[in-house]
Amino acid sequence: MTRYFTQDHEWIDVDGASGVVGITDYAQSQLGDITYVDLPAPGTTVKKGDAPCVVDSVKAASDVYSPVSGTITAANDALGDAPETVNTDPEEGGWLFRIDLSDVSELDGLMDKAAYDAYVAEL
Repeated sequence: MTRYFTQDHEWIDVDGASGVVGITDYAQSQLGDITYVDLPAPGTTVKKGDAPCVVDSVKAASDVYSPVSGTITAANDALGDAPETVNTDPEEGGWLFRIDLSDVSELDGLMDKAAYDAYVAEL
C-alpha cells in the first residue's frame, strides 16, 4: 500500500484502485478530544474535495474531505462506540472510510510522507 496526504490533513492508503481514508496525527492533535464521528454511508459517491464525514471534538466540528473521487464501500463503525480511537490511533485503527477510486490519476496531486512532513513543519 502507498500512503498519500492532503493539505487538509487527510491520509489515504491506496492498494490498486481501493483506498482507506483517515485524518493525520497532526489533524487530531489540532482538534483535541474527539467526541463523535459522523461517518458516510457505504454506497455514497463522492468527488475529490467533497466532505462525506464530520469529526466532532471538544473544540469544533471539522469536515473531512475525500482526497479522491469514488464510491465509499465501508465506514469504520467501531468509531460509533469509540470515537476517541481517532485521537489514540489516527493513522491506523482510527481510519474513517474505505473508497473505490474512480480516477487513480487524482493521486498525482497528493503529497507523499516527506512532502507532508515538510508542509506541516511550515505551519
